[in-house]
Amino acid sequence: MNELSANDYPGFLVAIKTRIRQAQYQALRAVNAELTRLYWDIGETIHRKQQSLGWGKSVVETLARDLQAEFPGRNG
Repeated sequence: MNELSANDYPGFLVAIKTRIRQAQYQALRAVNAELTRLYWDIGETIHRKQQSLGWGKSVVETLARDLQAEFPGRNG
């Protein structure tokens, strides 16, 4: 097997680092898109419950408290 020449290695390294950064960026975009859909769905669900069941604004505070208890250290 041939060794990677000193002349080829810098370009090889740049290509690998670029690919890693691209994958990280794509993963970040996918996570952000999914979180946006989640938060939109939660907001829509709360709104529907408020409209159909007459829930007040305090449901958001109660929900936030309960979710913090279930998922400590998380925000967003």
